[in-house]
Amino acid sequence: MSWYLPAGTSSLGNVETNITVESAGWNYSGLQVYRFDAGESITFELPDDECVIVPLSAQNIALTTNHGDFVLQGREGVFAAVSDWLYLPNGSRVTMTAASGEVAVCTARAQSDFPACYTPAQEVPVEVRGGGKASRQVTNIATPDSFTSARKINVCEVITPGGNWSSWPPHRHDGIDGCIATNEEIYYFRIGREESLHGDPVGLGTFHVYTVDGSVDESVTVKDGDSYLVPQGYHGPTIAPPEYPMYFLNVLAGPAEDRTMAFCDDPDHHWIRETWEAQGTDPRLPYTSAHGRVQGN
Repeated sequence: MSWYLPAGTSSLGNVETNITVESAGWNYSGLQVYRFDAGESITFELPDDECVIVPLSAQNIALTTNHGDFVLQGREGVFAAVSDWLYLPNGSRVTMTAASGEVAVCTARAQSDFPACYTPAQEVPVEVRGGGKASRQVTNIATPDSFTSARKINVCEVITPGGNWSSWPPHRHDGIDGCIATNEEIYYFRIGREESLHGDPVGLGTFHVYTVDGSVDESVTVKDGDSYLVPQGYHGPTIAPPEYPMYFLNVLAGPAEDRTMAFCDDPDHHWIRETWEAQGTDPRLPYTSAHGRVQGN
């Protein structure tokens, strides 16, 4: 069994990545990555899903919706800056227009009565998590603590500098064997090359998933634009080779009435967290901010 989706295997026209609850065979989480060429417009409807729209490598994106008109400033690439973003409830109708680049539409199957909400990049919380070679940047876009006006969806970005590990220690949130939370999670990867602002076609990294019952134990080589579905099991580590910084976009949603990003560590490796304070964090972090690449990266 593999939940790995290489880049292009779920594409549909100008949708480079098209993950729905139906295609994934689960109940809540979805992701569409739209590619814009030559100033075209893309229209879609989300009758049953709330969504978070995050520019990946597009700028000045005009959005016309049944909740009003918006402009997302966006960014040159995922390693260039933290981006602004937009929340829309289910029942939304959207037309997006951009000159070029990619935009992610993160979705969760939910009946939402929350209003549309635009968040500028300057208001998106950025934290440095972990320690030593497990240091990484977490950009908290729509997490329970950073954004309360959503029904089911959770979205964050992680940047792992070259040579570091993320998703470490391994953890899960599958509600199995006493785990306190249940979330379906999507990992969407962009792999850079040294100082690139966005993904590079030769970039690569490693991702590991294993289930409690042992039915899945898989390490895959992830490349730029790949995705991995995690319906259950421990996930981690994700490993960025020294020359290839790693970005991933996480989309999580589950059955809980109160949104949560709680998790259960693999008990064999939980002790690692206790070592981080003594190790300190990687001086390359934070990697990006709302104002661009942090000096030295």
